[in-house]
Amino acid sequence: MDQPRRILFVTGKLAEPALRRMLAELAPAFAWEVAVLKITVAALLTTPWIARYLTVPEGTDLIMIPGLCEGDTAEISGKFGVPVTRGPKDLREIPRFFGQTVGAAEYGSYRIEILAEINNAPKWPRAALLREAGRFRDSGADVIDVGCTPGRPFPGLGETVRELRSGGFRVSIDSLDQAEILTAVEAGAEIVLSVNGSNRGVLADLRGSGASVVVIPDSGGGLDTLDPTLAAADRAGIRFLIDPIVEPIGFGFFASLERYGAARRRYPDAPLFMGVGNITELTSADSTGVNALLIAICEELGVDAVLTTEVIPWARGAVREIDIARRLMHHAISRGSLPKGVDDRLVTVKDPVVLTYSEEELREVQRQITDSNYRIFSDRETITVFNREQFIRGSEIQEIFDQLGVLDPSHAFYLGKELAKARLAIALGKTYRQEGQLAWGYLTPPEDPKREHFRPSPKRPPDG
Repeated sequence: MDQPRRILFVTGKLAEPALRRMLAELAPAFAWEVAVLKITVAALLTTPWIARYLTVPEGTDLIMIPGLCEGDTAEISGKFGVPVTRGPKDLREIPRFFGQTVGAAEYGSYRIEILAEINNAPKWPRAALLREAGRFRDSGADVIDVGCTPGRPFPGLGETVRELRSGGFRVSIDSLDQAEILTAVEAGAEIVLSVNGSNRGVLADLRGSGASVVVIPDSGGGLDTLDPTLAAADRAGIRFLIDPIVEPIGFGFFASLERYGAARRRYPDAPLFMGVGNITELTSADSTGVNALLIAICEELGVDAVLTTEVIPWARGAVREIDIARRLMHHAISRGSLPKGVDDRLVTVKDPVVLTYSEEELREVQRQITDSNYRIFSDRETITVFNREQFIRGSEIQEIFDQLGVLDPSHAFYLGKELAKARLAIALGKTYRQEGQLAWGYLTPPEDPKREHFRPSPKRPPDG
């Protein structure tokens, strides 16, 4: 977004000092004011309530409300004629928020297409296969790849492709079997994976079909074996992509990357193709970072399309990851910038930044509160729990809980849940936010609309 000249930050009484300190340290390239409304916890604000009680100074270009504020921002912008945006859910993220929004308007374009394979498609019930295709499309897939299985008959292949096409899906067929290829193309498949010396006779039958083919080297052969198949595709007037084949780690992975570089030099204008599942599915590592690196390689090489699947559990979500990665890497490589500080959705286990408060800052917050509600914070090593009467710090949640003296079962459950989440945040290097979700990148679940807003502590019965 364009940087505004003057921003009005809306908050509650408890967060005001920290917000003012944050903005003063940020020294942003815009003027700012803070509107403190008559409410203690900013997360309890709603847009109708803000619209009713807010006063907007003359010259304000943007109103920023807390990220957890509920309601339609149009209620505020409509009343004051000033754009309204939700800030981050944690005010400590404000510096990164403004850093990431610079240039965000042009972010999101991409050039690599995603083919998402439904592996071993003949064994899938038709309804389940269609649901999986829909999930892949929702995740960002451009083409649904129907993965045939060598030696397994697929009598419903044509009908499966026709149903996918009638559902608005683009379809590719993953088979070397000429009969399966022709059946799928006749039913509407637009890409054939794959063609080489073993089945290139099918190219003559594909003439005029409009389908494209992925050309691969002959089994055990190098790039030289591509040429006869490419020549046959040219004679038939069939568009093609070249797949030099990326090999699994331990079976020539780096050599196969060099082969991709050689293919780009040898066929400088030809579209390239890569089956990245050979790496993500066959490497015991979370696929998130693996996909990011593979797509960076593809973007630099000028690979036009990639094939992935989500068979192994650690690769679940690979389509979504590649959809994010293709945008991030295209943005970085086309601009000559680092793929950093623009889109953090592929950072799933460890947070990009761990946001903390010092003990001095937390004690200052405690001095402002007048109720018995427990506030919970964590830093990289310590959990802090306090209300107006107690201030407890430690790293063992059982020891902390024992000092709270909680008797009400539902309150004990609430505190146990939050303390366990805070301890997990410390273990994984994540930012903890009370009653908020831990950040898991693109995997982060939505906020719970029934969050409890600092559940109060029931009074203890008198001793004896």
